[in-house]
Amino acid sequence: MEPSKRTPFFAKHISSGARMVPFAGWEMPIQYSGIIEEHNAVRSSAGLFDVSHMGDIIIRGPAAKEFLRNVLTNNIDLAVQGKGIYTHLLNDDGTIIDDAIVYNMGDDVFLLVPNASAKDIVISHLAGALGERKGTEIIDVSSRVACLAIQGPKAAEIAQRITKDDVIGIKRFSVMPVRLNGGGGFLSDILAQGKDAACMFARTGYTGEDGFEILVENGNAELLWDSLMKAGGGELVPAGLGARDTLRLEKGMLLSGTDFDGSQTTIQTGPPWVVKMDHDFIGRKALEAQKENGGRSVLVGLTTDSRNIPRHGYALLRDGEKVGAVTSGTMSPVLRKGIALGYVPLSVSSPGNEFDIDIRGRSAKATVVKLPFL
Repeated sequence: MEPSKRTPFFAKHISSGARMVPFAGWEMPIQYSGIIEEHNAVRSSAGLFDVSHMGDIIIRGPAAKEFLRNVLTNNIDLAVQGKGIYTHLLNDDGTIIDDAIVYNMGDDVFLLVPNASAKDIVISHLAGALGERKGTEIIDVSSRVACLAIQGPKAAEIAQRITKDDVIGIKRFSVMPVRLNGGGGFLSDILAQGKDAACMFARTGYTGEDGFEILVENGNAELLWDSLMKAGGGELVPAGLGARDTLRLEKGMLLSGTDFDGSQTTIQTGPPWVVKMDHDFIGRKALEAQKENGGRSVLVGLTTDSRNIPRHGYALLRDGEKVGAVTSGTMSPVLRKGIALGYVPLSVSSPGNEFDIDIRGRSAKATVVKLPFL
């Protein structure tokens, strides 16, 4: 087995007291002071996450936009220069390869950010779809780029303190080159507009809170960490994968490989707006057929009637028969009750429908609710 990879922030994690765990081929921090404490800090103030394990794929060339229109469920036309879209990439049978964000960096250059566990599969899929087509180049820059996510109601205020550029003015799902004191260029050989910028600020995140995902080249990674932590003072805490998972689940956000594992389609997982049927894309015909046929299972949000904690794989029962399973579950630190995502038959998927969750031989009542939980 290959040894786990380390991000440029590894030394910072150790000096900050992180407990490290293997994750998608990387050695990553699961927690620092504690998952609940970090979770609550993000909801009330701000947390700093190392998300450098995510992939970073440049797609560029005069035909890049047309190529992306063919491989993304969402319409790349919505991503005007400086904007991004959330999208799925599908197989021919409509099953999800991965979810990703794609940013239009300008000058026929796009940045696609897939999940760590799916990065190589995504690159292979893109290369296969490209074939002998001319005018598009796929470049994997993942090994050159680190990323920090600063998330929480005070995230923008803290981030503004490390630059004279107007980052507070960046709109949701928009990206902008940003200069840092002492920082060098960001992918200046690839991004023409990045020559004078040390990093890229994208107003996105995986917690449901306001904030930024900040892309930086490895050589400036520690500068970015130190600048943010100094600017944050007592308002910013480092946070690990544990808090990231509970935060995203409270907001009903899907986890690649867990809430969809290669056997589900976008029609099953949603959200419905991630598919635009106004363009042709790989997997579209399969989605249309599934939508017409019905009889499918769909992903729903569930809350328990007690403090029993639903976990991945627990059976969902109706009238004593298994009809589905939990994909993600936890005790919500804010709601103080069990919450879960899981697949159930479409016919009983509307809010108010009730199920039993088999929690290690004990039954716990669960009710379908509208997402997000919080």
